[in-house]
Amino acid sequence: MIYYWVHILYIYIGAKFFWNKVDLVTNLSRERTVSILDCDAMRYMANSKYFYYMDFIRFEIIFRTKLYDNTFRKGVFPVLGSQKFVYKKPLKRWTKFRVTLILEGWDDKWVYHRHTFEQNGEIRAIGFTKIAFWKNKKAQDMRKIIYDSGLHQAEMNPSINILNMFNDDYQILKNIKPLKTTHNTR
Repeated sequence: MIYYWVHILYIYIGAKFFWNKVDLVTNLSRERTVSILDCDAMRYMANSKYFYYMDFIRFEIIFRTKLYDNTFRKGVFPVLGSQKFVYKKPLKRWTKFRVTLILEGWDDKWVYHRHTFEQNGEIRAIGFTKIAFWKNKKAQDMRKIIYDSGLHQAEMNPSINILNMFNDDYQILKNIKPLKTTHNTR
């Protein structure tokens, strides 16, 4: 976990002092190498590490745009509502790959992103996220946040496929009952 927070700090410092600012609609990409710390016992990047890289690129877009000033500095924080992931082929240790963040659209409450993991011109994995910004335990108006962050585009509706992917999330949580646990009597 220390690596995670050190990397977030690195992204913040890089975005604040060294890297150019970008627009919210920029398809942001980063070249990465699968390190030994990213791998499971089979010498491939562990599934959990894909989510780390998705977080890193999302934080980078926040820090490199006006989004940071219009959210974090005002006590408004991103909350991950849901994420979906599809693995096609594993990424082997010490190989290079590219992770790209693509804005799929937004509505009044959520912003939707696609994250692609590419290697040698082939998509190896793809993830989708649905994120809201919260303040005082309440989701904020996404359209206003985006407008205040410099993107004066009234709408960018996500595709029906994206919306359908996340459509049943709340219903799944509502219908699942907690498991009854037994206590260990040893």
